[in-house]
Parts: sequence; structure tokens; C-alpha cells
Amino acid sequence: MVMMNQGALLSWYRRVERPLPWRLNPSPWSILLSEILLQQTQMERGIRYHTALLERFPTVQSMAESSVDEVLHLWQGAGYYSRARRLHALAVEVVQSHGGVLPEDYDSLLKLPGIGPYTAAAVASIAFMKPVACVDGNIRRVMARQTNQEEPSPTQVQSFANEQLHENAPGDWNQAMMELGALLCRPRNPSCEECPVHDTCLGRSRARELPRPKKIKKKTEQYNCIVRVDDRGLPELHQRPDTGLFAGLWGPEMGSDLETEGCDHVGTIRHLLSHRELIVSVWKSKGMNGIDSETVALSTLDRRILELVGLL
Repeated sequence: MVMMNQGALLSWYRRVERPLPWRLNPSPWSILLSEILLQQTQMERGIRYHTALLERFPTVQSMAESSVDEVLHLWQGAGYYSRARRLHALAVEVVQSHGGVLPEDYDSLLKLPGIGPYTAAAVASIAFMKPVACVDGNIRRVMARQTNQEEPSPTQVQSFANEQLHENAPGDWNQAMMELGALLCRPRNPSCEECPVHDTCLGRSRARELPRPKKIKKKTEQYNCIVRVDDRGLPELHQRPDTGLFAGLWGPEMGSDLETEGCDHVGTIRHLLSHRELIVSVWKSKGMNGIDSETVALSTLDRRILELVGLL
């Protein structure tokens, strides 16, 4: 079994640790927000949204007392909007069931809305120093290279993380492992010569090949979208159902079998999601009772549609 040099990795981490907002202000709520945001949002954008959310909702209580629409409005552009809805539900649950205080242990965190194994482990270890190992894409890559495996299973990656965990500094250790994957053990062009644990890396001679990339086939979906504009130049916007595509957000009428007779074709937008591509034919027509688009939460796709029509 490969055992990484814990002292070397922690020393390296403490030298290069990035001054991220949730490290400068390491409250449990701030850490939780960062982990949920960074699941599917790039670091630079995640920092901006984290700052805005924490400014508006400095506590779990303040978010619980707000509406989900307000959270969605601040979340605009961050993508994967179901995270915002679940975050609001989490805040309500924490206030109602935990007196407004985030639970500290892994099992209790895991029961909260929108919290999976990775987020529960990250918050428990980083915010509360609980000895729980995190597993994310960075750690999977580090593990594959350290053990020279092309396609490690989730069970193998978790076992590796558990075995390597520094029980006296679990938060720093988990962050060090993730920082190693983000800064040195990158998917392309890893900096093996700078790695503090290269001595134990069994796959360092072919690091660029490990792990073998997962092939994801994107599904293509086609939609028509009609932007109906009233006499004031405002679009008709409708709030979408609580489930399905862009749940709970606002936007113009859109559907796969929407009738477009009598409408003017404006153009076509191709919009990429994680596992599918949306091809949207955009049409324009006369409408009634439009609303100001800045007053509601829109998805990135809906903003692109309104921009194409000349309304943003």
C-alpha cells in the first residue's frame, strides 16, 4: 500500500495555500456555501458568488427567512440552479431542526437537503475537524497516479483517501489533497517535479495517461422558444415548474413542440449543459403584460435568448 508523506504534503500546502474567502473567514456557514458553489462552478466565479451570497445571507437564519426566489436571483449565472433551491431548503431545515446551527458530524450533515458524501465530509473535516476523508475529482486523480491505476473504482478511491487521512489535521489534509490536484497534479501537464509526494507516486512516469478519461456522450435536445414582447418592449416571462429544466426560474415560453406559426424567427442558440446540448430556435411575437427581466431570476440560457432578441 502506498503511504504518502503527510508531513511533506502539509508543509507544502501551508506554503502555497491560496487566500480564499472561506479560508480567511472559516465559519461553518461560509465553508458550506463554498463547497456547494464549487461543486460545479469554476473557482474565480465561485468566489464572486460566494462573496455576494455571504453578504446578503451572513447566517443560515438570514437565508431561511428569505424566499427561494431571492436566492435564485442571486444565483443567476452560477448554473445548476437546483443547488440554490436545495441550499434554501437546507437553511430552513437547519433553523427548524437544529436551532439555526449547522450540525457538526458527518451523518447529520448528510441528512440535510442537497448534501452528498463529499460535501458532508468536507464541511465536517474543514469546519469541525472531524476525521472524515473527502473524495472529489482532484483526489481521484491523485490516487490514480499515486497507485498507478487507470480506472480506480469509487470504493478504491474512498479506501485510499481513508488510509491516507491525517487524523490530527483532517481539514488541512483534505484541503492539501485537493490543492495538490488543482495546482500540481493537474489533468493535463502535471508538475511532477514540484510535487511534494512524487517519491511515492507509482504512476509518475505516465502521469499524463492517468486516470483514463471517462467518455461522456452528450444528448442533444431541440426546443422552440417564443419571446412575446408587449408595447412597452417588455417580454412575457413565466416561472417554470419546481421540477424539470431550469426549475423555479423565469423565462419566455419554451417547449419541444411549441407552435411558432405567425412568429418571426430570430436565430438559433446552442447551449451546453453537463451531459446534454440544447438547440433552441428563438422566435419573436407580439405579447401583453411583459415584465422587467431584471426583477426575476433567469437562467444563463434565458438571458442569452433575451439578448438575441435585443431585450438585454
